[in-house]
Amino acid sequence: MKLSVVSATLGDSGVASVILGQSPPSSAYNEVGDGLPFFQGKVDFRRLHPIPRVWCTDGRKFAEPGDILISVRAPVGDVNVATDHSAIGRGLAAVRPGPDSDPWFLYFALLYSKPTLEAMATGSTFASINRTTLNGLNIPFFDRLTQVAIGRFLRSLVYRIEQEDETLRTVQALKRATMQTLFTRGLRDEPQKETGIGPVPESWERLPISALGRIVTGNTPATETSENYTDGEIPFIAPGDIDHGLRIEKTEKLITPLGLKKSRPIKAGTTCFVCIGSTIGKVGYAASEVCATNQQINSVMPNENFDPLFTFYLMAHWAEYVRRQASPSPVPILSKGAFAQIEIVTTTDIGEQRDIATILDIIDRKIDLHRRKRIVLEQLFKALLHKLMTGETGVGELELAAFEDRKVTY
Repeated sequence: MKLSVVSATLGDSGVASVILGQSPPSSAYNEVGDGLPFFQGKVDFRRLHPIPRVWCTDGRKFAEPGDILISVRAPVGDVNVATDHSAIGRGLAAVRPGPDSDPWFLYFALLYSKPTLEAMATGSTFASINRTTLNGLNIPFFDRLTQVAIGRFLRSLVYRIEQEDETLRTVQALKRATMQTLFTRGLRDEPQKETGIGPVPESWERLPISALGRIVTGNTPATETSENYTDGEIPFIAPGDIDHGLRIEKTEKLITPLGLKKSRPIKAGTTCFVCIGSTIGKVGYAASEVCATNQQINSVMPNENFDPLFTFYLMAHWAEYVRRQASPSPVPILSKGAFAQIEIVTTTDIGEQRDIATILDIIDRKIDLHRRKRIVLEQLFKALLHKLMTGETGVGELELAAFEDRKVTY
């Protein structure tokens, strides 16, 4: 059932009051926890609550617990909720809920209104909004009981997202620890030996990357015809498509068979290693049956002596060491020749390789599950924020109990 939604002006006394931040003297700043937490802008924000990096002993403008902190200088409109008495600088304003506003509803109404504030921002050097703009902002508004229900429901949904974030961080930490153990101790309960680049099992060998398989440096096909990229279906991998240590799920560009012929194809099971630029050292696993990469990527196509998935995890483990071998200027670079000659340490036992790959693949599938769940919850949150703030959907039509995992507290 569509609800009757009205708008309210943020600066109305019953809705909220706006406190613009002011910077303390620089002599009052410190990073050792002396004084009040001092928040300067979005850089201090997390999903819901800010994390202090700086404190100050001579604050000029202050936020109270439950105040909504809103960024008023580029970027404009991001919001967090204050948990402590804190000082705020020129990049923020504190929006203090009035008697007619539920605090959490007001937070979500301002989150929903971010695009409106961005459109109202002014400034030739960087976008900003002032007190007049904030006070005059029209936000969705409902009766108090409806506000409480909306705020409670959306907060519960955000808690679910936070729980997925925490689970994801835990499983990612487990993967890092497991990789460290597997690639320094192996699975055969062997004594360790020192290699000059770290301790490894006694039977493992120091080999150049070229021993793992064929090295392929990508290229970008000429663009004299749009057929190289337009309406293609074949993944064309660039550094931005690689999430370090994970399978490459999708690519921004897709090329046609003609584009593939003009590039250097690679096949499923290839390890892609970024070898030029600021993201040098990122490693991804090409899962598509056939694809290609641009010239910033050196790929390792494993030979019969190396399991493809193990090779991927091996290169991810040694990525930082390999990255440090790059030529530093003017742009970090690892040429195909230099990349191929870098020595790493590995087991040559194909059975051990596959066992290690199986363990890490199980963890990766767990990571992928929680990443996908998080994406679904984020999409659900965005859709329901819109529907609830426009009155298209009422909270009574939703199953609140499914999202209530924790109490709402500051």
